[in-house]
Amino acid sequence: MESDFWNNADQAQRIIRKCNGMKEIVDAYDSLDQTLSSLSESVDLLKQENDEDLFQLVVEEYEQMAEQFADFEIKVLLSHEYDQSNAILEIHPGAGGTESCDWAEMLYRMYTRYANKKGFKITTLDYQPGDEAGIKSVTFLVEGEKAYGYLKAEKGVHRLVRISPFDAGARRHTSFASLDVMPQFQDEIEIDIKPEDLLVETKRASGAGGQHINKTDSAVRMVHKPTGLVATCQSGRSQHENREEALRILKSRLYQKMIEEQEAKLAEIKGEQKLIEWGSQIRSYVFHPYSLVKDVRTGCETSQIQNVMDGDLDEFIFAYLKLQIG
Repeated sequence: MESDFWNNADQAQRIIRKCNGMKEIVDAYDSLDQTLSSLSESVDLLKQENDEDLFQLVVEEYEQMAEQFADFEIKVLLSHEYDQSNAILEIHPGAGGTESCDWAEMLYRMYTRYANKKGFKITTLDYQPGDEAGIKSVTFLVEGEKAYGYLKAEKGVHRLVRISPFDAGARRHTSFASLDVMPQFQDEIEIDIKPEDLLVETKRASGAGGQHINKTDSAVRMVHKPTGLVATCQSGRSQHENREEALRILKSRLYQKMIEEQEAKLAEIKGEQKLIEWGSQIRSYVFHPYSLVKDVRTGCETSQIQNVMDGDLDEFIFAYLKLQIG
């Protein structure tokens, strides 16, 4: 009975959050509609009277409407169930040794800079350095309003083309790294994990993951045997903290897997063909022989590659989000 009560309470909270989100969109639309009506009336008056003060009023109303529309657009684009959640990001290099490890670290830097520009908080949960350079893997939590809503657009394989700094012959190399993005779930989801289905290992925390990485034998690696899914955490001050965080990550990963399986079934019913092999990258970053970042899903591109690597990703993110509702 107690379990049913809490399940119903959690479901009620989800319904309330969804209703509040819908009300927020409706209120934003009504406000935008009022501003547009006021602007239309002002423009009609301006057509009748060539008045400088009235012209300035029209300009101010137009700028206000543009800001309101941009805010409304974001609310609509990020209105899915888990878009308000924090995001857990995990980066893995592809084949290619040092080259790909270095590329993975470059992506890690890019996303931390993007998060900083958004005012998000970043916590490194697990950091495995490369043997010579870069990283073997990194898992980090991004906390902030609509963090998952924004960053879900970045999930996939990222391709780099450049003159390798590790090649004495200065030859051009192509590297790959994959980014996984999932919403952070707390206790609002019910995922039953049997103790016998878990393999838990402890190890010494390692790497240059920042001051929050604990350097004691408290890092936890958790494997879900039935699915093979893995969660690792080394940011906590104790083995207990890391175990709890690893379990939360594992639950989020299992729930994300359930969502993806449902989407795959729907796509199959609709007859959609979605490539998931390693070669189907979502975006290419070309440093040589020219400068270009191009998203293969949307066609969005820019030659300002350094700006992108410094975290200017909104253009690509919004192009993807608009494509989803297009």
